[in-house]
Amino acid sequence: MKKLLSIATLAAMVTTLVAGEVMVKGSDTMLNLTQRLAEAFSAASPDITVSVAGGGSGVGINAVVNNEVEIGNASRSIKSKEISNARANGVNPVEYAIAVDGLCVIAGPNNPVKRLTMAQLGDIYRGKIKNWSEVGGPNKPITLYGRQPNSGTFVFFREMAVKAEYAQSMRQMNGNSQIVEGVKADAGGIGYVGVGYVKDGGITVIELSSDGTSYSSPLDKSAVDNGTYPLARPLFQYTNGKVKGDAKAFIEFELSPAGQKIVEEEGFFPLNKSLVEKNQGNL
Repeated sequence: MKKLLSIATLAAMVTTLVAGEVMVKGSDTMLNLTQRLAEAFSAASPDITVSVAGGGSGVGINAVVNNEVEIGNASRSIKSKEISNARANGVNPVEYAIAVDGLCVIAGPNNPVKRLTMAQLGDIYRGKIKNWSEVGGPNKPITLYGRQPNSGTFVFFREMAVKAEYAQSMRQMNGNSQIVEGVKADAGGIGYVGVGYVKDGGITVIELSSDGTSYSSPLDKSAVDNGTYPLARPLFQYTNGKVKGDAKAFIEFELSPAGQKIVEEEGFFPLNKSLVEKNQGNL
């Protein structure tokens, strides 16, 4: 009986390998984009199935660290502690950028405040500025919308804009779409979302400035590419060692002209030259 069970198990393993399934998990910011890329890839390579799940960047990186998936999505860079944990587990994380995001600060569609400095934005999310009138807007309390702690966007925005802990009054939402819908329905709302989530309009995308003199928009590709826009960031995928097999075929598709066209169609930005060169070194 044990021998028969062993043969059956081996057959199941062979079937799984033939089926060609790639598991991707992580960043909610990247969820819609990766699902769209997976659909296009599977249409061109029907013998390979790409399954995509969200959960946040921390979830995606931990899934790679624990060798549970082939690819982990993350809207932030892997942390040194996560690299240490991975290596202790026999995993060597390798990074690939698949798109560029201009993280957008958004307000309601009728909000007259169109520009903020990074200092003002930090004061708003630390809870120091509590009313829109303090930044040239109406006499209306500010409602903060943000992400949950396991989100890479939560971490990135805290490090780049807040530079402290978030105000306790911030409403922690489970994804970009929830923030967009919350801000749309709240005249005093402010939130932050990936640029791919503002393409349908109905909200105000706020221009930002690091120095209070020159403002730029996350919708301006040149400002994102040259670093003028202060909340630009690559969107990453991580693998255990240099990517191989079906997972490699999928990542190569994402980085191809066809894949990068989908990146643009989903409202994000294609990779610049430096990120392309870095990817080539890791493939």
